[in-house]
Amino acid sequence: MITVKHLRKTFQSPVIQEGMVSGLRTLFSRQYKEKEAVRDVSFEIETGEFVGYIGPNGAGKSTTIKMLTGILHPTSGEVLIHGKSPQKQRKQVVRQLGVVFGQRSQLWWDLPVKDSYEILLAMYRVEAADAHRRLGELTELLDLKEILDTPVRKLSLGQRMRADLAASMLHDPDILFLDEPTIGLDVVAKRNIRGFLQTLNRDFGKTILLTTHDMDDIEQLCPRVIVINHGQIGYDGSIDELRDRIGLPTMMKVSYRGAIQVPDSWELPFRVIAQESNRLTIACNRQELKAMDVLRIVSSWGDMDDVHMEEPEFEEVIQNVYL
Repeated sequence: MITVKHLRKTFQSPVIQEGMVSGLRTLFSRQYKEKEAVRDVSFEIETGEFVGYIGPNGAGKSTTIKMLTGILHPTSGEVLIHGKSPQKQRKQVVRQLGVVFGQRSQLWWDLPVKDSYEILLAMYRVEAADAHRRLGELTELLDLKEILDTPVRKLSLGQRMRADLAASMLHDPDILFLDEPTIGLDVVAKRNIRGFLQTLNRDFGKTILLTTHDMDDIEQLCPRVIVINHGQIGYDGSIDELRDRIGLPTMMKVSYRGAIQVPDSWELPFRVIAQESNRLTIACNRQELKAMDVLRIVSSWGDMDDVHMEEPEFEEVIQNVYL
């Protein structure tokens, strides 16, 4: 459905000259420096996938989204949506796309929400019967009934984001591009947005590409994650595979009913991080040693009472990809 081949985007910015004479010179001859925002990015997204597209600030996420939607033209490379270019065949492509930029609303600031919807429905030439049905479905799914007559400028951030999501879906697109849709939202608002996105993907088969800095969004929504840094893709696969690739240790906290006899650490295939009376904290790489093998060893050190295992936080995993 979405094909990205060797995508590259560079921007030029003027070089600031110091001194009065240098400043005058720039009036007649200005120098520029080139910044490569996206560098040889390639990937494919199949119909019905929910993909997280993540990276630090300035990594190239938003630039990629803008090229996928046709807002920006790539310096080189190609984007195809259903086999069509969003730059060259914009009208055909945008009818298949829904786009939400978390910090920019597509709604008219001083108009009631329903008036913005009517304008958007007219722009996309949605038939009256379809418009009524879709607006009814979205109003129910996103709990919009109480805000339809409210001017956009009077909405809370969470209300506006729900209204923007509905606006992006009025023309029933196949694909949804989301750039930081939960930024600045409280816990309840985030949960509501995530539930709606899961419904779109699972029940309506929408293909979704999500950029976010919220790792909870990624863990709860995205079976597949693409990591970009310095304009290049560093990883493309599942979250579990990413954890395995980084190899961060699993932490095991083992408690005993009595005294513990711990052998010299150099003899062990894992690390004992801490020992407090009858409790041990152990770090082990489960790619190298299975959890049952660890438990078989530590059970010989005393009368074992309980075991608690903690996998690495996903945010820590992602930080190791960035470095």
